[in-house]
Amino acid sequence: MPLKRPEPKSATSSDGRPMHFSVGALISRNGKYLLIDRVNVPYGYAGLAGHVDEGETPDSALLREVAEESGLAVTSRTLLFEEEIRDNVCSRGIPVHYFYLYVCETEGEPKLDPEEAHSIGWYSAAELRTLPLEPVWEHWFKKIGVI
Repeated sequence: MPLKRPEPKSATSSDGRPMHFSVGALISRNGKYLLIDRVNVPYGYAGLAGHVDEGETPDSALLREVAEESGLAVTSRTLLFEEEIRDNVCSRGIPVHYFYLYVCETEGEPKLDPEEAHSIGWYSAAELRTLPLEPVWEHWFKKIGVI
């Protein structure tokens, strides 16, 4: 019997639509950013990210998502932004996400999880400008001035 996926933490957005809570990890080394090419909706190149599950804190969700999607261990993290992101539909069809973006230091070498991504790798700012980024990651990279 397949394992049931945990339910994401949910609420109602400021414009009255269903909303999930999500975390993202901005991880860089030697001037390059760690991205996956997502297998699941929303498609595109993205930093490591995912839903905050019911009963979970954003911090614990961040540690779990980074480990699940890359095998890396977060050694330190700083919350960079938190905001409501509209029109970023997830695999469950929810159109709004309250997003926590962390800058993370990690240890280990990233490993591909084929259930999460087609590829995982390090990309320069110049390379980011040429990639089909997942919309929320395009938003973050523009907001921090990388693209």
